[in-house]
Amino acid sequence: MSLLSKAARPLMTRIDQRLDRKLRKELGSTREELRRLKDQQHTTELLLGSDGRRFNRHPSPAQLNAVAQQVAEVTGERHARRAVVQAYRTLVDVENRGVGRIAGGTSNILGKLATTPLLSPPNGEVLEIGTLYGLFIGGLARQMLRAGIPYQLTIVDPIAPVQLQEEMEITVDASGTPISEEIVRANLHYAGVPADRVRLLRGYSTDQEIHAKLAGEKFGVIIVDGDHSAAGVRADLEWVEELAAPGAIVVIDDYDDRVWPGVKEATDEHLANGTTRLTKLGKVTTSAFLRAE
Repeated sequence: MSLLSKAARPLMTRIDQRLDRKLRKELGSTREELRRLKDQQHTTELLLGSDGRRFNRHPSPAQLNAVAQQVAEVTGERHARRAVVQAYRTLVDVENRGVGRIAGGTSNILGKLATTPLLSPPNGEVLEIGTLYGLFIGGLARQMLRAGIPYQLTIVDPIAPVQLQEEMEITVDASGTPISEEIVRANLHYAGVPADRVRLLRGYSTDQEIHAKLAGEKFGVIIVDGDHSAAGVRADLEWVEELAAPGAIVVIDDYDDRVWPGVKEATDEHLANGTTRLTKLGKVTTSAFLRAE
């Protein structure tokens, strides 16, 4: 070993020791930062996670952009992404402020909330067939106001403690919250909907008493989200033909959703029958949007 190497050894040792201390300090800081990030992620998951509602509420940038692109294609709106972001804020606020949940995946809910008002319905009279906890229609009311459309809500739902869908009985919802009229009305209140802007008709969309109550009315927006069987959707669309105002927007929820094949089957059959007033404008995620003549 050269004299130079021997002389440099103490210096190199001190440098190594300093580097080790620095690396240990940086590693400790990194571990602490990771711990904080995990704690923050846990808190975010409590607010936006899937517990108590089946689907999480934190869409990826790619999912958000995909919804915005479809909304733009259906509506022609150049600021579709802005509308989807605003719809996301509405979804998070309404669902976390209320009790129960909004049914469906996040992308589909955002598509309905953003697209419906952008299609410029002819009036603010809204009919929702099937409401679950009343949270979605509360969010849609807010979106209508964003577009400068004053609204009046009519809800048709049996408000039954047991959900019946294609021979399935769902007795305990994923949220763990019972279904009742009191909860529906409370959720509408939490969403900022005044009581005098809501008409709740308890019963099924096939009940003749309900048909009689709404006879002659013309709705600018109709949400079809009741019986998901092909027979149920056929019946609802026949009723929609009577209730849709000229230019009305009709939203068919769970269209082309493989879990509910009867929805697409019945809708496509109805649109092809040659006598309908309805025309399909397009699809955003798993909701179809129709326009009445």
